[in-house]
Parts: sequence; C-alpha cells; structure tokens
Amino acid sequence: MPIAHIAILTFDGFNELDSLIAYGMLSRISLLGNKEWRVSIASPTARVTSMNGLTIAAHIGLHEANSADAVLIGSGMKTREVANDAALLGQLQLDPTRQLIAAQCSGTFLLAKLGLTGQIPACTDLTSKPWVQAAGVNVVNQAFFARGNIATAGGCLSAQYISAWLVARLKGLEQAREVLHYFAPVGEKDVYIERALAHIQPNLTECAAAQHP
Repeated sequence: MPIAHIAILTFDGFNELDSLIAYGMLSRISLLGNKEWRVSIASPTARVTSMNGLTIAAHIGLHEANSADAVLIGSGMKTREVANDAALLGQLQLDPTRQLIAAQCSGTFLLAKLGLTGQIPACTDLTSKPWVQAAGVNVVNQAFFARGNIATAGGCLSAQYISAWLVARLKGLEQAREVLHYFAPVGEKDVYIERALAHIQPNLTECAAAQHP
C-alpha cells in the first residue's frame, strides 16, 4: 500500500485543466524519488474524453477511489448528468474522517450531491455557482477554501491551490513549496509561492492545532 495515493475523479466531458494540472503537479512528488507516492486518474470507464475531445485512459476504476488517501473531484461539461446518475454516484463511498477530499469548480456540485459539504463554505466557478447554491451550499467569492479534511477551489487555474494543499497535508509545507517553485513561471516564483501558501496555510494551522490542543 503506497504511503499516499491520490485519486483524481475524471468523467466524460472533463475539464482538462482541472484534472491534468493537478495530475502533473501532484506527480512531481514521485519524480523527486518518492516511489511510494501514487497519483491516479479514476474514472467509471476505461477511457474518458474531455470537453475538447482529448481521450485519456483511466488508471483505476471509480470505486477504487474509496480506498485512496486523498480524492480530488474534477469538473466537466457533464457534471449534472453524473450528479443525476444514482448508480454512478453510488460507487463512491468517500469519508473525510479518513481521507482528504477536494473538489474543483463543478466538482463542488458532486461534493454536495454526495452529502459531504455540510455547513462548510465552498468555492466553485461562476457557471456552476447557481447549481451549487441550489444544492444548499454557501458559495464564497474566493479561489480556495478548506476546513478540516475538505477543500474546494473555483476557477480552472485554482488547481495549483488544490495541489499545494494536498501536498502540504500529505507531505508537509516544504514539499508543497518545492512543487510550487518548480511549476511557477520564471521571474514570478516567489509571488506565486506566497500567494498559494496564503490560501492554504490557515487550514494547515487549523489542522495542526486540532492535532495538538
């Protein structure tokens, strides 16, 4: 069993930026030599096609995400179809008491349909905002928010914040800083790193306080 396994839920019609930016950034840890770190595209079918026609192969089935250490729910054009497919959603038994669970853009709608948002404020993109609000979620006008083991982000390029949060929670802040530094634009690295860490550090402080009252 890997020390950390992250499953990125990816459905037909997926948004390439949500799934693949996170996949690339999170995979940086294994490239640094941590062979017990694993990032998987988890889908209900062996192959899925993006909103712009890119077809990729899944690494694992959807139900296998239930045993992952962390799960990221990506977004896409068919999110509402997925949300209305009881058999599909029934494969997911996610548990924030033993998993980190993150969602981006319309993935936050699936998070709500799975009953995992509760009273936690959440982020999403502007298109998905009405659906998420209709599901009873308090949508906040910011790029990233986390409480406990649940995080949400709004906007395709907020994938960097989700990725940094997952790395920081699983491997520590310095590893998150290294990942951000590697991917940030040249000449802007310090600005990118500080902005990303400003988003995720309140949750890291909260979790550290909960562990050491």
